[in-house]
Amino acid sequence: MPLPRPAPGTGRWWVVGIVGIGLASALAVWLGLANSVGRVTWVDTGYKVVDDRSVRVEFDVHRPSGEAVTCQVNALDQSFGVVGTLEVRVPASSEKSVHQVVVVRTAARAVTGTVKTCDPS
Repeated sequence: MPLPRPAPGTGRWWVVGIVGIGLASALAVWLGLANSVGRVTWVDTGYKVVDDRSVRVEFDVHRPSGEAVTCQVNALDQSFGVVGTLEVRVPASSEKSVHQVVVVRTAARAVTGTVKTCDPS
């Protein structure tokens, strides 16, 4: 079964539409990369509730080499309320990725620990 042909005179609009979609896609990729390259990012890799007053949090920090970073680590209770917080300074080094393990002291029993933010110092 042959494919239907576009109406005469509409081929130009197909070309304009395809070029427009291509340019919009390229712009979206460029903006995404421009906003993420060279920025500080982090990944929570684990946590363990040690006891009623502390939780151990593990995370990786990815940053430009030679840049110091300060991260805020929170311990949360079962209703996601903050029961403990700790500021962790990750010193500058030549490594772009650094693994951190910290213990957050809590006011009540925590059920999880997570990194809230990491910003350049």
